[in-house]
Amino acid sequence: MDFTHGPTATLVYLAGIGNSGPGHWQARWHARVPGGVWVEHSSWDDPVRDVWVRDLDEALRAVEGPKILVAHSLGCALVPQWVAEHADECEDAGVAGALLVALPDPGGPEFPSQAVGFDAPKYQRLPFPAVVVASEDDPYGSLGHATEVAGIMGADLVNVGRKGHINADSGLGDWPEGWALLTGAFTG
Repeated sequence: MDFTHGPTATLVYLAGIGNSGPGHWQARWHARVPGGVWVEHSSWDDPVRDVWVRDLDEALRAVEGPKILVAHSLGCALVPQWVAEHADECEDAGVAGALLVALPDPGGPEFPSQAVGFDAPKYQRLPFPAVVVASEDDPYGSLGHATEVAGIMGADLVNVGRKGHINADSGLGDWPEGWALLTGAFTG
């Protein structure tokens, strides 16, 4: 899919705790590609799993046609939670794929304690293609954790080397490598 020239799927952005600011690759992609949807939450700093799942479900149902989820950090953890609650409705919701970047480990020492309800993930095989993108030095989730979860979800795993949490602090700018992963994985 060439998302820059009339996308055939809507990009639905799922940011992590604290949201993704203007220097984050997610915000840059959202600004660059028309028609994308940013899933908003009433509390970015004190996320509650059930509220975030509901917010995602409402956003997906408000958009016609196929959608590609573009998730970062806690947004990645949100995807399998939504699938667990809406498994019978995934096809109706039109999710055609997911790019899951910097999947956090809820059992890890850096997982934010203010993220309520995310501590018992409901990982299962996803009913759509997915790519998990992991860094070798992500303080919020190890490469081993990403590898294990990608396997459970039936997702492809891409190791991008040492890029920290793959966020604005990683100095990625528009993150062309990530854009190539997105467009390469979901063409057709």
